Amino acid sequence: MRIGFAGLGVMGGPMARHLVAAGHEVAGYNRSPDKARAWAEANGGRFAATVAEAAEGADLFVLCVGNDDDVRQVVGEALPMLKAGAVIVDHTTTSAKVARAMADLCAAASVAFIDAPVSGGQAGAENGQLSVMAGGDANALETVRPAVMAYSKAIQHMGASGSGQLTKMVNQIAIAGVVQGLAEAVHFARAAGLDTDAAYDAVSKGAAQSWQMDNRWKTAAKGEFEFGFAVDWMRKDLGLVLDEARANGAVLSLTALVDQFYSEVQGMGGNRWDTSSLKARLKP
Repeated sequence: MRIGFAGLGVMGGPMARHLVAAGHEVAGYNRSPDKARAWAEANGGRFAATVAEAAEGADLFVLCVGNDDDVRQVVGEALPMLKAGAVIVDHTTTSAKVARAMADLCAAASVAFIDAPVSGGQAGAENGQLSVMAGGDANALETVRPAVMAYSKAIQHMGASGSGQLTKMVNQIAIAGVVQGLAEAVHFARAAGLDTDAAYDAVSKGAAQSWQMDNRWKTAAKGEFEFGFAVDWMRKDLGLVLDEARANGAVLSLTALVDQFYSEVQGMGGNRWDTSSLKARLKP
């Protein structure tokens, strides 16, 4: 397929690389032109100086940017350059509201818009093992599924536009609770004088096991928080979750509390620490 890709950061760069490796013609755009040039040179893609250049004549346009406003801007610039019948796949984590608005805007131009946030983090992007939660037209998703599978291990269609974003909110709610539990468990083990590595070995084979435990227990115990998803991004996501909960009536007491804890981590200067840095609030 002829593919335009906007947003070549720690997630988008590897995802676009997998598309090139799968044999697609990929034009890559990033708001930092030097990053886009470096990506193109390293991966055999084509450098695009603008969103419009990346989108021109594309069958599929993929974006992985920062927030709602970024999505509005990029889609607005890409849409006039796409041919009728093209598909936009947005991997940005946004509000469900903006996903629905973009779907309506694109439908008026005979372009399909799929909201498709991902889970799996930077490692998942690098290894082509992301989980994709998709909302929008099911037939449009099927036309681009083979391409999206270049960097994914699973794609789940969740329903109408916005459903992918709502599912990502479910994901972030679950992660918030697990990471807080992990922080308190490590904190308790240290306070009790236990060897934290031995404690991990003892509990990680049973019902307490989780991805977070397997990947963040030992680094959190050492006070190392330079891995994966940053606190600033988690707070952005939890803000979307809590806004949606206020609208739909969901009671998210723990999620709201963990969001406050992350604000404390930001106050400690941990904006770019990974999400396991909730442990940093707790001594020892």
